[in-house]
Amino acid sequence: MRFKLNPLQILVLGYAIITIIGALLLSLPISNAKGMYQPFLDSLFVATSGISTSGLTVVDIGRYYTLFGQIVLMSIFQIGGIGYMTFLIFIAYMLGEKISLITGVIARESLATKSYGYKMLGQFFKNVLFYTFIFESIGAIILAVYWSKSYSLPHSIYLGIFHSVSAFCTAGFSVFPTSLMDYKNSFTVNTTINIISLIGGIGFFVIMDIFNLIYNKCRNLPARLTLHSKMALLVTFVVVIAGAATILITEQWPTVATTYDKAMVTSFQSISASTTDGYNTIDIGAMSASGLTILMMLMFIGASPGSTGGGIKTTTLGVLFFSMLAYLRGKKSVVVFEREIPLITVLRAFTVFSLFVLIAIIDLTILANTEKASYLKVFFEIISALGNTGLSAGITPALTSIGKIVLIITMFLGRVGPATIAMALFFKPHRQALGYPQEDIFVG
Repeated sequence: MRFKLNPLQILVLGYAIITIIGALLLSLPISNAKGMYQPFLDSLFVATSGISTSGLTVVDIGRYYTLFGQIVLMSIFQIGGIGYMTFLIFIAYMLGEKISLITGVIARESLATKSYGYKMLGQFFKNVLFYTFIFESIGAIILAVYWSKSYSLPHSIYLGIFHSVSAFCTAGFSVFPTSLMDYKNSFTVNTTINIISLIGGIGFFVIMDIFNLIYNKCRNLPARLTLHSKMALLVTFVVVIAGAATILITEQWPTVATTYDKAMVTSFQSISASTTDGYNTIDIGAMSASGLTILMMLMFIGASPGSTGGGIKTTTLGVLFFSMLAYLRGKKSVVVFEREIPLITVLRAFTVFSLFVLIAIIDLTILANTEKASYLKVFFEIISALGNTGLSAGITPALTSIGKIVLIITMFLGRVGPATIAMALFFKPHRQALGYPQEDIFVG
């Protein structure tokens, strides 16, 4: 009997292969600053963190890895950020090769995009690479100019490239030992990282939708944003503002002198958690229980579909919220911005949310017994891994082997998507020939 992989299984397998290759490269002496082999579990942890754009790490990236190792890691989270299928589709498109139906399905699943024809699909992924290059380059130039005041020109250019790519891919990796804490009062660093990560986290479909809107408006043509873009922008705005406001109220940082600096720090951390970029300008482990809880909620929600970020996604939260609102108002359909949301979309949103909660509970049950850290900090690390954020309460380097394995699996699930994994394992397309009578069940 011939075993045949479906598109979702191929997608998952592809990410797994890239992760293992990355782990092997990172474990080599050429990647290690001391010229030693890195334990494979640790290199696998970092590689998984890279491909999932999580940013959690068990070692100090800047001191532990050589330039070669850091470039390998940067390549991993660049591939993880925009999806390995993006590169394959782009190469095929430029060579004029025909994109098969299966390849098209895999590509669409990798970035959660809608269905396109051959030419439109190739053009879409061409635009993805174009916008990625433009935004990462702009960020790299600004950061390189800023750091050129403190470092040599070649090193400042490298710092700019590494952190800009990491920000756009919402990876949160830094070659500085304390992330961006030394730059908490820098308007340039804070603003650049925030804008780049917001663009990366809003999703390529939304970016292109906005550019098309502006283009059509300038030519006096009919133009409107899609429901997806409206939902993503609305939820992102509300979540970021609400997160910053609540953190500003709950946290008191002695090291932050002025109200202006405090506002900049809180907005930075709210955007960092919401876009899942994972950078921090303050000590996350020193935050209050309320502050950590707020960040966990932001990380759980995460970025938008088709972006470089993780989480259940902003549109998932939006669909769940408006579905609840519709039920409470006694309506039988979910209508947002004068558009009805299909039932299958509501079911998918509920499935994604439920699977994320289930994974978090399973992880917490295991790590609460294997790790010595407090219950809250363990839960924080789990949500950070599941949401592919990378913010850490400081316990990642001290994780047990079981803890590392659990978070490796969790980060991978967060990147590919629990629903995608489940469908890859269990989904079997079939036609339902018969209908069945309905019968009510008491709930709630």
